[in-house]
Amino acid sequence: QVQLVESGGGLVQPGGSLRLSCAASGRIRSVNSMTWYRQAPGKQRELVAGITSGGNTNYADSAKGRFTISRDNAKNTVYLQTNSLEPEDTAVYYCNADITTTYFSLSSGFKRETYWGPGTQVTVSS
Repeated sequence: QVQLVESGGGLVQPGGSLRLSCAASGRIRSVNSMTWYRQAPGKQRELVAGITSGGNTNYADSAKGRFTISRDNAKNTVYLQTNSLEPEDTAVYYCNADITTTYFSLSSGFKRETYWGPGTQVTVSS
């Protein structure tokens, strides 16, 4: 079993900041790319920011200059520092990780899958 658990969401005023965390645990051999997505009410889920195991990052245009993604490989954890939050940032934020597990078969080697966390709510309101 592999689990992702997000934390750090909450209610914040416009212009405020939150630091989201997502920790992966379980039968993990290695964690490859890790990505934050978000889904606002009535909208499709969208990519916010991603980071590879080597530390290369990419951001949605809406996140550039305000959000910073980082990771701690020793803890299998990814972070999203969100600054200058706006009401439009209100959404459920989900963590996604590409993980090579310790499940092994002779035919296909170590099992590699994409996992999702349950999400953490971020509400930006005065």
